[in-house]
Amino acid sequence: MTEFLKQLMHEFELPLGNPVLIFSLVLFIILLSPILLKRLNIPGIIGLIISGVIIGPFGLNILEKNSAVDLFSTIGLLYIMFIAGLELDMNDFKSNRNKSLLFGLLTFSFPLAIGFPVCFYFLQYDFNASFLTASMFATHTLVAYPIVSKLGISKNQAVAITVGGTILTDTAVLIILAVIMGNSQGSLNQEFWIRLGVSLAIFSAIMFLIIPRIAKWFFRKLESEKHSHYIFVLSVVFFAAFLAELAGVEPIIGAFVAGLALNKLIPHSSALMNRIEFIGNSLFIPFFLISVGMLVDISVILSGPMALIVAGTLSVVALFGKWFAARITQFIFKYSKAQRQLIFGLSSAHAAATLAVILVGYKAEILDDNILNGTIILILITCIVASFVTEKAAKKIVRETEEDTADIVKAKGAHTEHILLPIANVENIEKLIEFSIFIKNKKSPNPVSILSVVSNNNEAEQNIQKARKKLEEFVKQGSASETIVNIITTIDHNAAIGIARISREIMADIIVLGWPSSNGFIDEQIGGIVFEILNTTNKTTFICHLNKPLVLYKRIVIAAPPLSEQEKGFEHWLTKIAKLAQELSIPIQLHCDESTKISVGEVFQKAKISVTNGVTQFSEWEDFLILARDIDEDDLFVLISARKGAPSYMAVLENLPTKLEKHFSLHSRLLIYPQQFDQNHVMEHSDDIDVEPLNKRIRSIQKISKRIGNIFKKRHR
Repeated sequence: MTEFLKQLMHEFELPLGNPVLIFSLVLFIILLSPILLKRLNIPGIIGLIISGVIIGPFGLNILEKNSAVDLFSTIGLLYIMFIAGLELDMNDFKSNRNKSLLFGLLTFSFPLAIGFPVCFYFLQYDFNASFLTASMFATHTLVAYPIVSKLGISKNQAVAITVGGTILTDTAVLIILAVIMGNSQGSLNQEFWIRLGVSLAIFSAIMFLIIPRIAKWFFRKLESEKHSHYIFVLSVVFFAAFLAELAGVEPIIGAFVAGLALNKLIPHSSALMNRIEFIGNSLFIPFFLISVGMLVDISVILSGPMALIVAGTLSVVALFGKWFAARITQFIFKYSKAQRQLIFGLSSAHAAATLAVILVGYKAEILDDNILNGTIILILITCIVASFVTEKAAKKIVRETEEDTADIVKAKGAHTEHILLPIANVENIEKLIEFSIFIKNKKSPNPVSILSVVSNNNEAEQNIQKARKKLEEFVKQGSASETIVNIITTIDHNAAIGIARISREIMADIIVLGWPSSNGFIDEQIGGIVFEILNTTNKTTFICHLNKPLVLYKRIVIAAPPLSEQEKGFEHWLTKIAKLAQELSIPIQLHCDESTKISVGEVFQKAKISVTNGVTQFSEWEDFLILARDIDEDDLFVLISARKGAPSYMAVLENLPTKLEKHFSLHSRLLIYPQQFDQNHVMEHSDDIDVEPLNKRIRSIQKISKRIGNIFKKRHR
């Protein structure tokens, strides 16, 4: 018993040495601190940092900085930068790159310009120490970015330019660090600049030219190995961080660049993106925040007046410099007050790059203990300020966005949107589910419903069980991307009638169908089930032929007939295709007439959609195949058709599905039939008319006429 107690006491000796116990403690902190502080309306990030202060070597000394803590901390830091690059809306970033450049210049130059004279004249440090400390003010770490990501405003323009400015600022500061180190060692010569320039050029070429090609090949060849996708991405992140270090800059730059390189290949609504964010936000990023707290030594405040003066001066200068840069940015770009606060909140936290700069300068004996201790206090203060300001501003922007879009959402019924996915061939379902998840409105509580219609015969019950069993595995695909997938199986004599009936029962807005096989096209029309669905429903219908993973497309090419804008479902299908383009970070090329072009611009402006789009005048619908010259194999071709009686209906549209099948067989393609009437219109008519007996009679008449035709053919022979 005595031995057991001794062993137990040994396990709990401080600092803790048992790795299992250490990991358990950290997990409990990650679990409990945000929950407890949420009741006090304090951001969870602050709870993690304060927890690090308490359990760290300068607090209760429960944990000490060791290789395991350093490893997880490094992973968390790289994860923050990687997710920031991954969630950046590349189309929005390209259209606002000048704004990012200007903000990066402002948030770099103002803190540097304010900080240098303060350090040189007020704190009386030499040139190297003053310039290095001032450059530290210009850096910022996206510690508060998880708040923005969680609240779903990562694609806001203020966030985009702040994230874009981060890479420019931190790269410039870390290059300054290399320059000052070279200057202090007397090696700042022509060879230094050539080596730095060449290494950065090689690093950029590897990341933006080679890595994306390897990633495309990997995702195509191992499309079904979903767990391998995550491991591959993680490997790229750390390899990029290592290459950046070899190139002479900090690993965080490499992680951010990895996010940019893989941005187009990992859509925001994909299962892979969900896995990346889930693991990062659950484990690695909280570990990093705890490790930041473990660096803070509160006792330095009591070490003398100089430490207090340095810590206070550094904190005030750092926060004021970033606030002033955010204020000037707001003035130039006419941003709202909430957007200014968001820019300030995201750019005011100092942690990773700041610590890297100061530690390197301290080890090289350029900086003294007061600067080191003052910087650690600065890290704690700025992280707390950044978390509070960011959360407050982000919530305000969410409220403003919801108010701005309330009327649009109400008009479209986006909160109740329901997508129906009837399945005939289970082999083609995976890409259709992915497509449906990408275009689905995330605010709608309704699931993506997968429907299987079983023939009404003696084996109907057994066939229903088989169908449900086959479809259940695809529910996991939806849950992996946090999308609810519902399975519906029903019995009907006719599959098309069953699909039409279920679409009315669940009040579906969109029907997503797979492209029929080659023999599915008859009499110059989409034959069989698809033709009947189009005639018995008024829903916006997508008929999809996807021959490769969606992330591998480089462009969406749309051909829209004249008067498309007059269709009831025009805005609906257009916003869905725009959402798909945003998810895939690819541009849209539209072929239409002038009137449709104007309407497209109005829809994008009204819905605040930022998609890179080009428009080509097109009116040669009789010679439709000339479009083939403008379509590549990596394009997703979208043809907008129309039901008979619709404003944009033309006789030539009836032949186009057959031409698509024949001349665009190697291309991925979508055929869209927009909604023609209001949903209420359909419901009123569906109550009065039972279409099933009518369709049965039509089919009977068709069979009789075929038999009569065959009799006359035989007699003629």
